[in-house]
Amino acid sequence: MSCTDSASSSHGGEYKNFRQITRDRLLLEMLKSSSSGDSRGWKVLIMDKVTVKVMSSSCKMTDITDQGISLVEDLFKRRQPMPSMDVIYFIQPIKENIVMFLSDMSGREPLYRKAFIFFSGPTPKELVSHLKNDSSVLPRIGALREMNLEYFPLESQAFTTDHDRALEELYSKSSEKSRQFDITMTTMAIRIATVFASLKEFPVVWYRAKGMDGTSAATFRDLVPVRLASAVWDTISMYKTSIPNFPQNETCDLLIVDRSVDLIAPIIHEWTYDAMCHDLLDLDGNKYVQEVPNKSGGDPQRKEFLLEDHDPVWLEMRHLHIAEASEKLSDKMQNFMSKNKAAQLQQKDNSELSTREIQKMVQALPAYNEQMEKLSLHVEIAGKVNKVVRDEGLRDLGQLEQDLVFGDAGTKELIHFLRSYQHTDTEFKLRLLMIYAMVYPEKFEGDKGTKLMQVAKVPSEDIKVFQNMKLLEGTNSKKKHHGAFSLKFDAHKKHHALRKDRTGGGEEEEETWQLSRFYPMLEDLIEKLGKNDMPKDEYQCMNGPRPKNAATNDTSAKSGGTANHPNSRRSRRTTKPHASGDGHSGNSTSTATDFKNMGQRIFVFIIGGATRSELRVCHKLTAKLKREVILGSTSLDDPTQYISKVKMLSE
Repeated sequence: MSCTDSASSSHGGEYKNFRQITRDRLLLEMLKSSSSGDSRGWKVLIMDKVTVKVMSSSCKMTDITDQGISLVEDLFKRRQPMPSMDVIYFIQPIKENIVMFLSDMSGREPLYRKAFIFFSGPTPKELVSHLKNDSSVLPRIGALREMNLEYFPLESQAFTTDHDRALEELYSKSSEKSRQFDITMTTMAIRIATVFASLKEFPVVWYRAKGMDGTSAATFRDLVPVRLASAVWDTISMYKTSIPNFPQNETCDLLIVDRSVDLIAPIIHEWTYDAMCHDLLDLDGNKYVQEVPNKSGGDPQRKEFLLEDHDPVWLEMRHLHIAEASEKLSDKMQNFMSKNKAAQLQQKDNSELSTREIQKMVQALPAYNEQMEKLSLHVEIAGKVNKVVRDEGLRDLGQLEQDLVFGDAGTKELIHFLRSYQHTDTEFKLRLLMIYAMVYPEKFEGDKGTKLMQVAKVPSEDIKVFQNMKLLEGTNSKKKHHGAFSLKFDAHKKHHALRKDRTGGGEEEEETWQLSRFYPMLEDLIEKLGKNDMPKDEYQCMNGPRPKNAATNDTSAKSGGTANHPNSRRSRRTTKPHASGDGHSGNSTSTATDFKNMGQRIFVFIIGGATRSELRVCHKLTAKLKREVILGSTSLDDPTQYISKVKMLSE
């Protein structure tokens, strides 16, 4: 019996995406492998409040039962004794969990026969000793291992650490000397590190070092990415000796930044299908509720749909501009109706149908109903999004937002919009003012901001949003900061621009659709990281200076890593379309990504919440750079959620 991590299941010959690697480790490495020698029967699975979220983010209940689990229980709820059954504990390595385990399994009458214990993270030696010191429990332990898996996959290329209050706990006025600051940082670091334990990746750790160039004193907020990078590095470094077959040299890049890197992206209107759905519709997470006609003639029935990787229409449409998605959905529906046999026959008069035609229709009906349901769902969703866009005047609002960011609009255009669109949603106007405040910070000095809010008819108490954004900005810099309050330029609009148009350099940018001009700063940063061209005055590396040719996507860079690590996945990727964590097709773009010749992975972690535009960029750059880009964050926030969190910073 040992407390160790086994070889990851991710090192097979066939490429598996991030979410499926997690799924396989949970189902195969943990659940399937846990059996007594004399029993192949059903088992009980016990989890705590964190590990149950880890499990549910990657596995369905049917996946769990397929591995011989008959009952899933909460560690802290009263449970019935089942002395004839084995039990699997998937729990955090903390004292209260150990106490509960010992109360279950010690004494003359334990609740279960044999216990297989899997810890979600690194386990303190004193807790292991505490377990081993109980002589009645020791013979009943069938396994004692560290899974090192305590993160929450969102999709094939994204995860969170489930720190929804990270902005408040790390950046608020009261956070500097709070105990919660240290707790959040420690937990966050461990959860990020377990991503690399699962994937058997050893990263070059980059971090944003704001205020460390000697030009100004760094605040405690400036140092949050530095402290997190150091904690992640310390944990991952231990894996080199504690996890079998863990790489000894760097196999990927990790970039750690905080929300101050781009304060525009969380609030500007992003015009892709995915972002618009979450911004404008009343979704519960990824859940959309559709009202369908009642076959018995009563009130409409409510049916829930998940907008996730298992939906092929969602996968194809999610990163398209809303106008393009609407056109494609309309074309798909017309094409489907014209080519599907069941659809064609249903349009005929029933009296004209032959027996053979009816037979064909019945055979085609299941596929017809499934495809029709998916298409109808997304046609309805796109229709609702477009209605909000029309009713709220969002095209003009979106145009003004982007013109402000790119320096093509100023105060005159803002005032004209606020007076012309007085009935626009209050939150939309607040977001517009937040963008304006970042472009023209001097316009919010003194009582100027209050007067603008009166013109916009925004509640006066929302002034704290503008004050709190200064907390996120951190150290004032003499240099141009993208999306920061420290900008001080001439009166000319262009001198206030927070973005430059992405033109030149032989780069083809997607500007086919109106309002697709904006891009998050993360796009620039990832491209620079891919070229090993990070700004040395603002970004530093925990591993020390890196040679210019170290992190490329060429064959020599990859083979160098593979030669040192027989378990490296760099040379084993195939072009076969991969499956998502729920067992369905999970291509990260509308067309299958070729993973055969991919370079080393790039991981980006954003402290304080990521946006859907940043998630889209990671998918886009995976294809462009030929390096799989995985986005991590404390949470994935829509604009409403982000603004609520900013308001909490002063409380």
